[in-house]
Amino acid sequence: MAVQGPMAIAMRLRNQLQSMYKLDPLRNEEEVKVKIKDLNEHIVCYLCAGYFIDATTITECLHTFCKSCIVKYLQTSKYCPMCNIKIHETQPLMNLKLDRVMQDIVYKLVPGLQENEEKRIREFYQSRGLDRVIQPTNDDAVPDPAGLSYTSFDHSKAHYYRYDEQISLCLERQSSSFGKDKNKFTLQQKYVRCSSRAEVRHLKRVLCHKLHVDRHQVQILFNNESLPDHTTMKQLWLSRWFGKSPPLVLHFSIKDKRGR
Repeated sequence: MAVQGPMAIAMRLRNQLQSMYKLDPLRNEEEVKVKIKDLNEHIVCYLCAGYFIDATTITECLHTFCKSCIVKYLQTSKYCPMCNIKIHETQPLMNLKLDRVMQDIVYKLVPGLQENEEKRIREFYQSRGLDRVIQPTNDDAVPDPAGLSYTSFDHSKAHYYRYDEQISLCLERQSSSFGKDKNKFTLQQKYVRCSSRAEVRHLKRVLCHKLHVDRHQVQILFNNESLPDHTTMKQLWLSRWFGKSPPLVLHFSIKDKRGR
């Protein structure tokens, strides 16, 4: 199946307009009227049959869906619902990307859609007596279904970890490793906020520095299972903590030096 990105879709829409109305919307100044139904196949979600809301694209095949629809679908599957391509062996949610260009196109094409969605969101918060956090107009922060927050940034600075999505952690010492001295090797500040790209090995370094121990003595665990050094915090969040409230709780144990 041919893969179509946003540019390919835009060109296909342009060609359809040319063939149906004998006009080029990019060059002709005459007003062009198009029936929405002629464009529906490009702007309607395959899963809910409604217009895209928070359009989200699968990076493997570039098929687009409503964010809530595809996130819910991938909780029980790892394949694209349209082309059946495997998105990711274990964590398909990692291969989703918000498609703001597509969402802007949909809002411009469908009259009243954006206003109705805003009204629906306001009513949701009001009915539950909650305060809605208004996102800045420059899209500085966009909520993610997994409980993470995306931050827009200058892509020339993309290597800086401070521009990453952030994850809140709670580092607790494993209770079975207290031994005789419960106060030894206990963190005074157990809450940490770090980049989603941070790995278990980075947490080990922090613990070594804070507790003044050697790296080989530190072990990071989740539910008594030792975690591999190169596991990222985002992988942990999506695979072990998805749908739960932050912080992500991890445990650590300190081995006796003699056990080296």
